[in-house]
Amino acid sequence: MTHLTNSQVDISVDCVVFGFDGEQLKLLLIDQKLPETGNLSPEVLQIALPGDLMNAGESLDACAARVLKELTSLEGIYLKQFYAFGDPNRVSDLKDQEWLRSFRVNPERRVITVAYYSLVKMDDYVPQASSFASSAKWTDIQDVPELAFDHNDIADKAIAVLRQELTTKHIGFELLPEKFTLSQLQTLYETILDKKLDKRNFRKNIKKMDQVIPLDEKQQGVLHKPAQLFRFDRDANENVKEE
Repeated sequence: MTHLTNSQVDISVDCVVFGFDGEQLKLLLIDQKLPETGNLSPEVLQIALPGDLMNAGESLDACAARVLKELTSLEGIYLKQFYAFGDPNRVSDLKDQEWLRSFRVNPERRVITVAYYSLVKMDDYVPQASSFASSAKWTDIQDVPELAFDHNDIADKAIAVLRQELTTKHIGFELLPEKFTLSQLQTLYETILDKKLDKRNFRKNIKKMDQVIPLDEKQQGVLHKPAQLFRFDRDANENVKEE
């Protein structure tokens, strides 16, 4: 494919993919792949966010969807654009340049990236690496290593946006199973916000939300007392019920 370029700048899209396993917030990372030419030392390979240059005639949203499908096999998931990163030196590190020279026509060219974040129900998707990714793996958000380019900055910004929109736009429900318990929901909030929440106040506030629908169902196959299940209705009134 022909990449969308001009004489000075390339445009790319990087994706920050969050998942939740019921206990920990996860980030989907890829391992860079050695080129088929074999002219690159394994020592320069790094861990990175899924991302690629935008193709000619391709929209940003289409590029984000393609990046995830090509690099991780994920498709049809929640995607939202959240920030742009344009530091002139964001891809100029020596190690980054060594890898780029094996995969890019103009590795020294400045790259401005538009970042998206994605929210994934981990039980519904199994990432599989392809293209220039040798592997795709979930990593605990607390254990994210040093990443390629400025990807640590991109991931940090995505986490800040996720925390901000957790309560204002209820996006956390995208990470939960269709049916969930209030304990699962509180664990999710505590994990994203990185702090403990008072159980009584949390449940009181959640039960005021018209969008959180109690079900006449309980957990099955658990060793402890089964808890009531709830679901999130995006089409319900967003008002908070007054007591």
